[in-house]
Amino acid sequence: MRKNIVAGNWKMNKNLQEGIALAKDLNAALTADKPNCDVIICTPFIHLASVVPAVDAAIIGVGAENCADKVSGAYTGEVSAEMVASTGAKYVILGHSERRAYYHETPEILKEKVQLALANGLTPIFCIGEVLEERQQGIQNQVVFDQIAGSLFDLSAEDFSKIVLAYEPVWAIGTGLTATPEQAEEIHAYIRSVIADKFGAEIAENTSILYGGSCKPSNAKELFANPNVDGGLIGGAALKVEDFKGIIDAFK
Repeated sequence: MRKNIVAGNWKMNKNLQEGIALAKDLNAALTADKPNCDVIICTPFIHLASVVPAVDAAIIGVGAENCADKVSGAYTGEVSAEMVASTGAKYVILGHSERRAYYHETPEILKEKVQLALANGLTPIFCIGEVLEERQQGIQNQVVFDQIAGSLFDLSAEDFSKIVLAYEPVWAIGTGLTATPEQAEEIHAYIRSVIADKFGAEIAENTSILYGGSCKPSNAKELFANPNVDGGLIGGAALKVEDFKGIIDAFK
């Protein structure tokens, strides 16, 4: 059975003290009212070693927002998958639309990152999705196919089965626009069909595919009710306990 997951992506927000406080407050809220899904918070690198011991690992998983495409060495400012894992973090977001757009991460770079994450025992939350122009041209299926094929098709079926996918309609991030539940379900079902064709029906059925575009407490229940939407990758709403818990509670 695939897992329902709500993952928070803090992006470049919260200083260390604020991040620890947010993690502790979320932990307290979810300890008092147990979630009915897996909950993950992905924080800036500098938070990881402090946030991991601040939360109950049985309630909240912790992940990074990125990792390097190199094992180690003279790469000033980079943070390796091994370093991330050494903090006790269990997850890493890879291929986020902001990394692709602002830092020019290619499918080849992301292929290396995925393999290094897996080699260090991390679960990649691998992001795919189209921009507004691609959606308007009706080529969103081709875009997500190319992103999956370019970075993940070299994996063994066993390794692919360890990955969580997150579909991001890039046109719906921070714009106030949201894919309708029907649009989300349509492309999530397509993504699952791509996995089935490549890795088999059983792995496709067991792969969690999260929705990552302006998900809020007000629309989470409707989005998550779709059979192929297994939760959300949450940005802004993950920075407030009340909002994030409101999304988590959509699975109750």
